[in-house]
This record gives sequence, structure tokens and C-alpha cells, in this order.
Amino acid sequence: MKIGVVGTGYVGLVSGTCFAEFGVEVICIDKDKSKIDRLKNGEIPIYEPGLDDLVAKQVKAGRLSFTTDLGEAVRDADAVFIAVGTPPRVEDGQADLTYVFQAAEEIAQHLNGYTVIVDKSTVPVGTARRVAEAIRKANPDADFDVVSNPEFLREGAAIDDFLHPDRVVVGADNERAFEVMKQLYRPLYINETPMVMTSPESAEITKYASNAFLAAKITFINEIANLCEAAGANVQDVAKGMGLDGRIGKKFLHAGPGYGGSCFPKDTLALVQIGQNFGAPQTLVDKVVEINNNRQIEMADRIIKACGGNVAGKKIAVLGIAFKPNTDDIREAPSLVIVPALQKAGAKISAFDPAAMTNAKAVLSGVEWAEDAYATMKDADALVIVTEWNEFRSLHLDRVAELMKSKNIIDLRNIYKVNEMKEYGFQYSSIGRPSLAMGGEEYVGIRAAS
Repeated sequence: MKIGVVGTGYVGLVSGTCFAEFGVEVICIDKDKSKIDRLKNGEIPIYEPGLDDLVAKQVKAGRLSFTTDLGEAVRDADAVFIAVGTPPRVEDGQADLTYVFQAAEEIAQHLNGYTVIVDKSTVPVGTARRVAEAIRKANPDADFDVVSNPEFLREGAAIDDFLHPDRVVVGADNERAFEVMKQLYRPLYINETPMVMTSPESAEITKYASNAFLAAKITFINEIANLCEAAGANVQDVAKGMGLDGRIGKKFLHAGPGYGGSCFPKDTLALVQIGQNFGAPQTLVDKVVEINNNRQIEMADRIIKACGGNVAGKKIAVLGIAFKPNTDDIREAPSLVIVPALQKAGAKISAFDPAAMTNAKAVLSGVEWAEDAYATMKDADALVIVTEWNEFRSLHLDRVAELMKSKNIIDLRNIYKVNEMKEYGFQYSSIGRPSLAMGGEEYVGIRAAS
């Protein structure tokens, strides 16, 4: 089979490369000539573990190529995937579909024989119908169907998510289109990966509903963390007790500074707007958005409080800028709220991130960018862990203590044990945990002593 993928951003490049791994002949298209030239030269424009090697493998095999010529990719394709950006509109938070419809109209001009047009971008309910109308208007004689096939890729684990998904959701109106999609996903289909065959509207809502639910789960455990702090409980124990319930599950029950990234903030806002448009208000999701926005501001206040209520003139070492580990994505990252708030309060920021500093330098000013984690700590009054990169999980604490001016650590990801930090003499603040642990691995005999 042959497919074209319009858009070489995160979703388009990963999806196209993974389809090539399935044995499909893939042409990825982008209007940005410089990006296509870089891809042809083996340069990957995004940070995603393993993607560079997989792209090189598929290019060498002759199954993956790159072009700026849309017609070249569309004319002989069995399916064309639209994987362009749908950023939130500034005025109302709704998904901006400008690029989707531009792509649809241009694809229409080159259709030759029956072709399935696949919405891979995250789009509001009803978009598949509107894309079909746009194509039909641009080319009344075209033989095509429009399918909704939302992506569920986690940044940092996207290749595994595509090759070994929990499910594949396909929204179409007829068996002809379903059969094309089954052939494209044949390696998954024959391995009995769950395939949800439904209407385009149901598929579109499934994407938003899934992300909004996960965002709500994160927000819920953050609210519970606040209660744990007030009551002297341990949110990690609470989360474990909850997560062992099969109806709940343990994933996304990690208290922290709030969610960020390219999906959750955008998709929760969009779902709120979709609900309003259909007269079905998404009140719970609306509250999740509000709580999460406040959460990131509260984190800066928490850091200031841990520094005695005043950070003016103090040096704060910040570890992690990306919204999560294993990505260079800083979109809606908590750090983009926390760092400016600390600077506004008079703090001097020294920061390090293993992958995101190039992107961060474009939006964060007045930051001293360090060459590694330890370089941020020299003469620091406090150390803040914002992103839980693996290399931050096993810092040499004796070295940290020697470098810092004040042994004050604020861990917004709970990656260290409370009692271990106490043993090293650190003033240690974390999320939703008592100052001395009373159970599990961190128990050090306090209960017996009492």
C-alpha cells in the first residue's frame, strides 16, 4: 500500500515512519522546504527517542521519503493522512482548523482514483464531515471517503505507542473505507489489537474525551495532594491504594505541578468550547482547566514559601524545563509559569534541561543556562526539581550539599525519599507528603520509637 502524510510535525513524522515499519510505502509532505531538506539529510526536527534510527532504517529500505510536492504523494496513494497543527485560537481556545482545510482543498486537486482521506490531527466533532464537503466542493468528481483516525501518542514513548497501541480508533461511514484502514493497520489487526470501528463523530469525541479524562485524573490527585499536606497523609500511599483498584488504575496518579504539553491544555480547552457549541457544557473539564492553571501559579508561591517567604536576590537552581521527560517540548510547561514568577519576585535563575534548552532560550529571558545539573547548583539558595528526567533521580546528594549555599530542595515531582533527604541534612519540600515518612520503603523506625 501507498500513503501520503501531510505535515512532518510530531504526529505526522512519527505516524509516517511507523507505517513504513509496517511495510507501507510512505511519502511525507511539508511546505517547509528547509524542514524537508533536513529530513532528507537525516536530521530529525523533533526530539523523540529512537525516531532518528527508525527514520534512517525506513529511508534506507526505500519505504519512507520526503517531498514538498503534494501531487507526487497524493496521485498514487491509497490513503492520505492530514497531520497538520490545530493550535488553540487565541480568542476562544477552539481548535484552529485553517491548516486542515487548506490541506484538504489542496489534496482534492490531485486525487486520482478512490482515496481515503484520514484526519489524524486532533479536530473537533464534525470536522470529518466538513473536510468531505471541502474536498467535494474543490473536486466534485473525486472518489473518496474521509475517515477520523485520532492519534494517542505520548511524547517520549510515541514509537512504542504506535507500534503497540492499547487500541486503534477508526471513524468512517462505510465498509470500503474501513477495509482500507484495516489493511494499513494489518500488523496490529492480525495481532488482535482492539480496533474500535465507529462513526467519525464518535472517533473525534473519543480523542478529546480520553485526553480530558487523563487531565482530570492528574488534577484530581493534585487536589488530593493538597488535602494530604493539610492532614499529614502521604499522597503516594493514597495513590497506591487507589491505583490498585482495577476500576481506577495507577497511571496518571502522580502529584506534581500540573499538566502541560501540546495535548492536554489544548484539548481540554477545545472540549469546553465544543460542549458550549453543542449546548452540552463540559462543566467538569472547565473546572479542570481552571484548577490546573492555578496549580502552576501555586507552585511558584510554594517555592517562595520554602525559601522563607522571600527570594529577592536569591539564586534558584531549576532542573527541568520540558513539560515531561524524554521530550524537548516546552509548550504549556509548568516551568514557563514558575520561572517568570520567581524572576518577578526577584530570584536569579540558573537552569538545565537535557533536551529542551534550545526551545526554552527562545521564550525565557534572564536565565543562566547551565551545562549540566550540577552547574546550576553552585552557591544556590535553593534547588527546584520541575521535570523528572531520569538523570535527576540519582544525583550525588553529598556533591549537591557541597555545591549549594543553602541545603534547600523543593521537589515538585516527588522523586526522592523524604527520610533520605533528611539524612543528608537537606530542608526538603515535596508534594503531598509529610516532612517525615511513616510507611512503606521510607519507614525508618519512627513508628517504633513512638
